[in-house]
Amino acid sequence: MTSPRSARLRRGSVLALLTAVTLLLTGCVSWFLPPSATSNPTGEKVAADLAPYYHQVLHWSACGSGMQCTTAKAPLDWSNPSGASIKLALIRQQATSGHSLGSLLVNPGGPGASGYDFVRDSISYATSSTLQKNYDIVGFDPRGVNHSSAIKCYQSPKVLDSFLYDIPAGTPGSDGWIAELEKAQKDFGAECLKYTGSLLGQVGTISAARDLDLLRAALGDTKLNYLGYSYGTLLGATYANLYPSHTGHLVLDGAVDPTVTPFELSATQAQGFEHALRKFLAGCPKLTGCPFGSDVDQDMASIRGLLDRLDVSPLRAADGRKLGSAVMFTAIIYPLYNVDNWGALVDLFRSVAKGDPSYAFQLADGYNGRNKDGTYSDNSTEAFTAINCLDYPSDPTVSTMRADAAKLDKLAPVFGHLMAYGGTGCYDWPFKPTRVAGQITAAGSAPILVVGTTGDPATPYVWAKHVAAMLQNGHLVTYNGEGHTAYNKSNACVNQTVDNFFVHDTVPSSDPNC
Repeated sequence: MTSPRSARLRRGSVLALLTAVTLLLTGCVSWFLPPSATSNPTGEKVAADLAPYYHQVLHWSACGSGMQCTTAKAPLDWSNPSGASIKLALIRQQATSGHSLGSLLVNPGGPGASGYDFVRDSISYATSSTLQKNYDIVGFDPRGVNHSSAIKCYQSPKVLDSFLYDIPAGTPGSDGWIAELEKAQKDFGAECLKYTGSLLGQVGTISAARDLDLLRAALGDTKLNYLGYSYGTLLGATYANLYPSHTGHLVLDGAVDPTVTPFELSATQAQGFEHALRKFLAGCPKLTGCPFGSDVDQDMASIRGLLDRLDVSPLRAADGRKLGSAVMFTAIIYPLYNVDNWGALVDLFRSVAKGDPSYAFQLADGYNGRNKDGTYSDNSTEAFTAINCLDYPSDPTVSTMRADAAKLDKLAPVFGHLMAYGGTGCYDWPFKPTRVAGQITAAGSAPILVVGTTGDPATPYVWAKHVAAMLQNGHLVTYNGEGHTAYNKSNACVNQTVDNFFVHDTVPSSDPNC
């Protein structure tokens, strides 16, 4: 899958990637009851080979800003719980009222984004004061991600630079161009296997959802309370399907449709980002320094022309990297996740028009978690790639990829061609996919709220509608607006609906249509 990852940007700061801060896990430890133990804080009975995981006792240590940290253990391979184990990093802020309704686990998306960093650095962006008052807010890194047992794919960051920023030789879509992309992906996968080992084949969403259940138990909760954004909705829905009787309050904001094929995913997202770009262009004349006029169709065509020119004549940055259409696409979509960052798009297009690629690289680097010194602040790119290659089976022929590229170009004339050739994205990956696209009904679950934004560019509203409809106990909450995800960043109607659900167990009788 070659679709953009989730990115929840801070208001007013396009350069601040919420999940791109490194933290050493200092003093975060956990202890385990012996294998003969028969109950955990919830009193649950589990199979003997799962007891060391479900019955583990977490010992929390202070780790700054009033928060506590720990690590839990999970089976490396859920089909062989008696084998090797991995670590899962957690951080929490206890309920500020002193009286907790339980733990509320938060996932910011990605896949590959750090929930640990999300809660540590931006808890008031992730959750409202109401939720913080009533719940222990828990951030966690899924398997393969950042502070947990993590995917690693290189020794030198130049390897990741090459993977993210190199421009394939030849005309896009040509035999040589495709072959170069496939070789780059195959080589990257080989490096990931070299430095990661068997964990590389165990980071799929199904395994991560099983981890959620043992975390629920280790935290002492009989039911899972969960807030998932973007990809985090797929993780939450997968959990509900596996453990419907263990669902407490689940909110899925910016839903990913589990039924879509890689092509459908690319097509819908390409159209979503073009919708967001059109909204920007319509509002641009009101922004200081806007380089566009009042004809949105003409300006869309101009942007496509710019992308085509960058394919022929990339702009070289001071550090030697070249700005081609793919990196420019990344620079454009990063601010499109949030309307508050439209000013960054003005600066981007103005600077590139002058032949200066520096700001474009600044934006792309922010999206990719690349620091000014050329290092990377986390492993989100490696985790994103590894998780998607297990979650989305895709091995089309060159002829199929070319036919799909032509369809994408018609469906989304500005961005479609840049989201084509997804079949190269996991070419010859060391492990086969483990998730099959299909309906998730979570039959027998508690009520699940599905929040959808009508103008969401990354997880289009149609996905939220479909997810809410397919879930046996799904309830749609519509936000009529722009931007990626809605809770705690849109309006009082959305916030109150979600807060009342978590705190007062209030399920809306119908879509509040916020």
